[in-house]
Amino acid sequence: MTFQRALARPKRKGLARALAWFFVLAGSLATSAHAQLRLDITQGVRDAVPIAVVPFGGQVEGGPNDVAAVIAGDLQLSGRFKPLERRDLVARPTRGEQVRFEDWRLLKSDFLVIGHVAPEANGLAVEFELFNVQTGQQLLTKRLVTSERGLRATAHRIADLIFERLTGIPGAFSTRIAYVAVDGRPPKQRYRLMVADADGYGPHIVTESSEPIMSPAWSPDGQSLAYVSFEGKASAIYVQRLATGDRKRVSARAGINGAPAWSPDGRKLALTLSRDGNLDLYVLDLATQGLTRLTSDSAIDTEPEWSRDGASVYFTSDRAGNAQVYRVGAGGGQEAQRLTFTNGYNARPRLSPDGESLALVTLDRGAYRIATYDLKTRNVHVLTDGRQDEAPSFAPNGAILIYATRAGAKGTLAMASADGRFQQRLSSDTGDVREPVWSPFPPAQR
Repeated sequence: MTFQRALARPKRKGLARALAWFFVLAGSLATSAHAQLRLDITQGVRDAVPIAVVPFGGQVEGGPNDVAAVIAGDLQLSGRFKPLERRDLVARPTRGEQVRFEDWRLLKSDFLVIGHVAPEANGLAVEFELFNVQTGQQLLTKRLVTSERGLRATAHRIADLIFERLTGIPGAFSTRIAYVAVDGRPPKQRYRLMVADADGYGPHIVTESSEPIMSPAWSPDGQSLAYVSFEGKASAIYVQRLATGDRKRVSARAGINGAPAWSPDGRKLALTLSRDGNLDLYVLDLATQGLTRLTSDSAIDTEPEWSRDGASVYFTSDRAGNAQVYRVGAGGGQEAQRLTFTNGYNARPRLSPDGESLALVTLDRGAYRIATYDLKTRNVHVLTDGRQDEAPSFAPNGAILIYATRAGAKGTLAMASADGRFQQRLSSDTGDVREPVWSPFPPAQR
């Protein structure tokens, strides 16, 4: 989110001012590639729950399909659990009758996960058990049928089940993230829209171009992405189906086409257009191409986000002299209501899954950081401590946010818990990555 950089420049009127904002945003995407993202813990939770995840029987340890390693990595990613190092494991049980709980109590592990993988007629069977070490109680057991290729996805699903059993919150490890990456340096750049697992594993290219790509947004069913592309040297909004690669240009109106956001029913996009030379919000009906205008202020109105019921749209505007968050009815013809007043700058609103708070970028002690804004109490809670944090996106369970930040001169992705108690970084060895957005739950988890 580079709204703050544009607003720091001298004010311009009309289309020139709008273009200045938009091309600053486009130009902020620096060098990157589609290498694997690596998880680095930058601020852990002091009281993270110790848990032992024993290597599963029937598997060679190591490699991308090591089920126990994936489960342990997911639980660590949540910030709520601290898996034991494998070198510290006192035994390698794979079935409940092999467990000596007194051994695990000596390691001060609260919970124990064991399991095994075995071939069967239709592929592979993965069985696991979750135990309370202190009581010896079996808390969860399940048998899942998969394939060698599907082992990693099955491991994520097991981590989801364990996380929910121990916290009461659905796990989001089976979901995905989308982000933008750029390979090379001007004037020879390749912009890529990427999708990877929630832990950064398995990135693949959705689309790429020699011109900027920005503002990815997941459809409510998690099957498509809307995004902005500058193919042909002009901005246009595309919708692309991930399973087939089919894509459709849905808005290429004169001037700026930007910041698409899906309605909850997946039938419409809220977007930013400059039809009369100024950035304003519109709603586009994807079936009819009909437009409904939501704002008509002379300020920059952008970065829309739908309410959960689809009745209103949150957005960023500088109509008060600096960037603040507003809300307007989605039917058009209504006056916008200002929501944020503190910190002198609040932008890029993103609604939590429960609809009770917004994640946003706020100006905190001279730095741009990620915060949450409680829609009832209007309290702002700063979560991060970077200098240039931007583009927050909630995990579908609301427990974690992913956002973009800087590590030295390089752009990277980071995560923080919704309560601000832990932070971690998903970094790339090859360059910058930007504009992350977390997918919704897959249909089976809704």
